[in-house]
Amino acid sequence: MANLARQPYAPRSDSMATVTRLDPDTAWAAFMRRDRSWDGKVIGAVHTTGIYCKPSCPARRPKRENVTFYASAEEARAAGFRQCLRCKPDEVGRDREAVAAAVKLIEGAEEAPSLTELAEAVGYAPHHFQRMFKRDLGVSPAEYARGLRNRRTETALKANARVTDAVYDAGYQSPSGFYSDAKERLGMTPSAWRDGGCGETIRWTTFDSPLGQMLIAATSKGICRLTFDDSEASLRRLFPNASIVKDEGSLRKLVEGALEAIERPLAMPDLPIDVAGTAFQEAVWRELRKIPAGETRSYADIAAAIGKPKAVRAVGTANGDNHICVLIPCHRVIRSDGSLGGYGGGIDRKKKLLASEGHLTEAPELPLVE
Repeated sequence: MANLARQPYAPRSDSMATVTRLDPDTAWAAFMRRDRSWDGKVIGAVHTTGIYCKPSCPARRPKRENVTFYASAEEARAAGFRQCLRCKPDEVGRDREAVAAAVKLIEGAEEAPSLTELAEAVGYAPHHFQRMFKRDLGVSPAEYARGLRNRRTETALKANARVTDAVYDAGYQSPSGFYSDAKERLGMTPSAWRDGGCGETIRWTTFDSPLGQMLIAATSKGICRLTFDDSEASLRRLFPNASIVKDEGSLRKLVEGALEAIERPLAMPDLPIDVAGTAFQEAVWRELRKIPAGETRSYADIAAAIGKPKAVRAVGTANGDNHICVLIPCHRVIRSDGSLGGYGGGIDRKKKLLASEGHLTEAPELPLVE
């Protein structure tokens, strides 16, 4: 972090009510990784310089005992610190406020605003705002709007006996737009979704992998199940209203892709996936797919990345609810103390998957750069 002061700096008392207490170990780990996903979610203030920085600041790290963590730049300023002129953490706060304002505009609009309309409303250039929005939420404004309308679709379908009624309840202007979006998102017709997947055909097979037997199942859209030591009976319980069919060879390329993902994780193939969950689950799964091979994140990291820093336990539950192992790499999530935590396929498989990606299975000491 930038060393812009010559003399040790004594901040004001941090006992004021505005200071939010954070888990210092989790925050420090984010700073040591220079984790951009934590930018705007935690601020590190250095007592010896009077400067506060965001986690991704490229400057040299201070001694741990000289750092206090705050939940926002406002709290750090209230304690008497000033922003680092190298990483400019105040700009991150303004960016996040703009994204939050845009989300409110999308959620309150009858028709999704265009990118230009959103950018003008929050005072940014469209191309810059597009990157900023996707950086914070993992999706573009248009994708967020489609996801919101699709969630309303699902709610409307469950609440209405007639699909036609659900069209307008979900906020669509015409049935054609409703059917187009719903089919793209759900992988089946709106009526089939309302009836719990009735009419959908799911093909499945088992195959041997370096980590043991696996089951793979897929709809016409993509893989909906990939697990260790699973069975047809389990698949039928998961999809009780679908037609479950033993595959006779049509899944060969998907099987080869799954094997490649296990054997050569650094060159993960781009395989089609057809999986749906709650908005929270999908946010977690989307974040899991961003973790590069050879790296790990803690449950707290994922919770913070999806904007729910207190939902660490819920993130663990969403991890356990993941239907597609390896491709949605829940094995790359570990505990904040560096221990591996659990894994649906067994802890030995988790160790082997991480080892194949070049990640140490024992937690190393974090280096301290003075």
